[in-house]
Amino acid sequence: MQDRRAEVAAQVGAHLARVLDGVGDGPVAAAMRYATDGGKRIRALLVMEGAALHGVPADRALWPAAAIEAMHAYSLVHDDLPCMDDDSLRRGKPTVHVKWDEATAVLTGDALQSLAFELAAHPEGAETSQARAALALGLARAAGAKGMVLGQARDIAAESAGAPLTLQEIEQLQAGKTGALIEWAATAGPVMAGGDPAPLVAYARALGLAFQIADDILDVEGDTATTGKAVGKDAAANKATFVSLLGLDGARARADGLVEDACDALSVYGEGADTLRQTARFVISRET
Repeated sequence: MQDRRAEVAAQVGAHLARVLDGVGDGPVAAAMRYATDGGKRIRALLVMEGAALHGVPADRALWPAAAIEAMHAYSLVHDDLPCMDDDSLRRGKPTVHVKWDEATAVLTGDALQSLAFELAAHPEGAETSQARAALALGLARAAGAKGMVLGQARDIAAESAGAPLTLQEIEQLQAGKTGALIEWAATAGPVMAGGDPAPLVAYARALGLAFQIADDILDVEGDTATTGKAVGKDAAANKATFVSLLGLDGARARADGLVEDACDALSVYGEGADTLRQTARFVISRET
C-alpha cells in the first residue's frame, strides 16, 4: 500500500503542479503551490482507488483526486488562521499566514476552494456532464454549511461551551469536519461511473471516525518533530475528545473496531479493494 500511496501522491502532486502553473505569479499563486505541496494524499488515494473499482480511467480520476486535495488544502489554510485554530506549523513548515500574512492566507484558501470546484467539474474528468455536476454538487455539500464548515463551527463552539461534548456530539462534529470530505473522496468513483456508492459510503463513514480518533491519539502521544504540527492543544484547551472520553486504550479499541467495520463494508469488491483495506489500517497506525 505504501508504494501505491506514493504513486498516487506523485501523480496528484504533478497534476496539481501543472494546473497551478496556469495560475500565474504573485503571493496568492505562490501560497497555493505551497499549501498543496506534500501531505499524505489519503483523500486522493480514496478517489483513485474508488474510481479503479468502478472502471474509471486513472487519467480521468486524477481531476477529482486533485479537487479533493485542493479543497483539503483550503480547509487547512483557513483552519490555521489566528481566528480559527491559530497554528504556526503545518507539515513541518510555517503555516501560510505565518509565511505570508493573514490576508494572503484568506485569499489563498478562497482560491483553492474555487479551484477545487473547477477541477471536480473539469470536462477531462468524469465523462458525462451529469457526473461532473454530481461531483461538484456533492463537493459543495460536503464542504459547506451542512458538512465540513458545520463541523468546524461546532468545534469552535465546543471550546467555550459550558459543558464538554458527549461522545455522540463529538461523532456528529467529526462526521462533518473530517468525515464529509472523506466520504466525497471515497464515493467519487461510483459517482463518475454511475455505480452504487453504498458500500463506499459505509467504508468512508467508519474510516472518517477512525481517522479522527487517530488524530486525537497523536495529539496526546505524538511529538511536533514527527507530526509536523503542534500537539497537546486539545488538553491545553480542555476540549473533550475521543481520548478524554474513552481513554487511550478505549480510543484505540474504538478505532480498531471502526477499521474492521470499514473493511467489512468492502466485501462486495473482493480482493480489488485490498488497497482501501490497507489504507484503513494505515490511518490508525500513522505517526503524522
